[in-house]
Amino acid sequence: MPEQVLFTPAALDEPWGQRILERVQAHNLPVDFLKQNRLSGLRGDTERETYAIAKRTLAVVTAPAGQLKLTPIPPSADWQFHLAQGCPAHCQYCYLAGSLQGPPVIRVYANLPQILDNLKHYESADRLTTYEVSCYTDPLGIEHLTGSLAECIRYFGDRDRARLRWVSKFDSVDDLLTLPHRGHTRCRFSINAASVSRRLEGGTASVAERLQAIRQLALPVERGGGGYPVGFVIAPIMPIEGWQDEYSQLLEAAASALDFDCDLTFELISHRFTPGSKGVLEQWYPNSSLDLDESTRTTKRNKFGGTKYVYDKDTMTELRTFFESAIARWFPQGKILYWT
Repeated sequence: MPEQVLFTPAALDEPWGQRILERVQAHNLPVDFLKQNRLSGLRGDTERETYAIAKRTLAVVTAPAGQLKLTPIPPSADWQFHLAQGCPAHCQYCYLAGSLQGPPVIRVYANLPQILDNLKHYESADRLTTYEVSCYTDPLGIEHLTGSLAECIRYFGDRDRARLRWVSKFDSVDDLLTLPHRGHTRCRFSINAASVSRRLEGGTASVAERLQAIRQLALPVERGGGGYPVGFVIAPIMPIEGWQDEYSQLLEAAASALDFDCDLTFELISHRFTPGSKGVLEQWYPNSSLDLDESTRTTKRNKFGGTKYVYDKDTMTELRTFFESAIARWFPQGKILYWT
């Protein structure tokens, strides 16, 4: 629950913005109606103070026109679009660090119908088109205030050649179970080893709670579930002390939660960081135990000249071999979509 909710005039002009306002008021949250469409006054004296203020703030705004020009997001999906930018969780390895401009306020978009209507321009008549909606936010973490994820699921339920993908570290899925999704939405949950989640994933549902949430979503409708295709995003994978045992325990718990036939995928993502994200994270979480030692990493450059620090080749090979073997053993019907 945010400590303050800001509405811009443009957001209030949108019917979906009014729907969000009703939800926010139903939770008796303090609302500030701004006189202009620009957010201001959210900076503290230090970056840490700015982070604290921003993370307690939900701003309902309209997505800028530039966001209607979608960008590819391989290997996760063909395209990405956004319901919001900013996340209510406090993950100390946050991948948004350094990639969003300004304070990390949770900006929710009130022009959702326009955003959804724009998607058809990216679809092809001769193949399925996939869309990722979790790149810049955790949509389930703010769903109780927005209703936007459910609206997306309904929308994709009516699209024959389009599929939706979202991922979360939260667990409030009851309102999604009866939606007419027609199998067109894949619900994924980010999970990790117990010590990683416990130390580094503040403000989220526990891994055990996430496993119960994915069970609810994957169970057949006749058994009281949602009947959705589901997936695990194991990320960020870290070779912590005793990592084989911890990740084995994680996969065993996941297999126990999904002890029935279901449409299941895996995405495996090793920990990496950039010079920019490291600088931001060290300001946000100055006492973190997260390993950001560049001397133990290998440098990887992308096609735009950017730098990432990743594990060395031998470590990556050992991690990948372990997960591919363990998933084949615990989930013979599961499909690994990619390792990175």
